[in-house]
Amino acid sequence: MVDLSQYLPILLFLGVAIALSSAFVFLPMLVARATGTHQPTEAKLSEYECGFPAFEDPRSQFDVRFYLVAILFIVFDLEAAFLYPWAVSVFSLGWTAWAAMMVFIAELALGLVYAWKKGALDWE
Repeated sequence: MVDLSQYLPILLFLGVAIALSSAFVFLPMLVARATGTHQPTEAKLSEYECGFPAFEDPRSQFDVRFYLVAILFIVFDLEAAFLYPWAVSVFSLGWTAWAAMMVFIAELALGLVYAWKKGALDWE
């Protein structure tokens, strides 16, 4: 016969996780209704994405700056993702790793200066 008592900690952990996640989702809704702060308006219930109405003519002009900001965010997010593992192991890797990362950071800095000069970071 199989001893299922080994699974008890996993089931307890799963039960606590479901209870906490349900509390984090539903408790704020219940508190808002109980305190009277739940006042939905058309503006609050409307879809919002990227600063423009979601449902309009699909052939309308779209500002390219949204894409530029997104691309710049991804570039610098990737820089941070590469920077942390390098910082942990730089002392064991030596001067070559340090020089390679300085070249990488310099390239990213040049990209930032270029985007800044072209006005990609200016918002109207």
